[in-house]
Amino acid sequence: MNSFEDNYRHKGLRQKMVNQLRSEGFDDERVLAALNEVPRHIFLDSSFVEYAYSDQPFSIGSGQTISQPSTVAMQSKLLKVDSGMKVLEIGTGSGYQACVLAAMGAKVFTIERQRNLYFRTKEILEALPFRVKAFLGDGYEGLPNYSPFDRVIITAGAPCIPPKLVEQLKPEGIMVIPMDDAKGGQTMVRITKKTDGSLEREEFGSFKFVPMLTGTGND
Repeated sequence: MNSFEDNYRHKGLRQKMVNQLRSEGFDDERVLAALNEVPRHIFLDSSFVEYAYSDQPFSIGSGQTISQPSTVAMQSKLLKVDSGMKVLEIGTGSGYQACVLAAMGAKVFTIERQRNLYFRTKEILEALPFRVKAFLGDGYEGLPNYSPFDRVIITAGAPCIPPKLVEQLKPEGIMVIPMDDAKGGQTMVRITKKTDGSLEREEFGSFKFVPMLTGTGND
């Protein structure tokens, strides 16, 4: 059961979380402002509210997790989002990452493959004041009818760079994607699509995500 209350205590915990990230060296103030605006506890079962602003992931059912705030912050920073940009997110999950990007001014289009999770999260997104359009579908296919996108963010561990998502990315667009490594985790990768269609790749350390799967499911 999700509670949509956002009281002074929640806001105080959120500010403490942001201050902690800043003290650890995270320096993108636009991202920090968005994290301070989005009530993370609303995306979690009410039994987790006491821990909602700690820097850790939580299970949200359907074999999925809500990423820890530092990971959300890192992906958001790497994406280099400007207000008004169209962003495609693969892996809606709880909806938290999508709302952080929307709080930064992005027009977010997000895809979730798990049917039960999609409907649960869609209800939460519709109750919040952020500009997010959610779709049920296969993330590998993207949303060709809404492309091209300025940015693409993937919130699951991918075995490869999905070709259809590259096609739906504008020239000079950026994709942030956790790519599977030999150790069973992922390397955070930023892909920049050049005007000639070539891809520039940068790597930003090791992370751990649930796997990016094809098709849709009901679990």
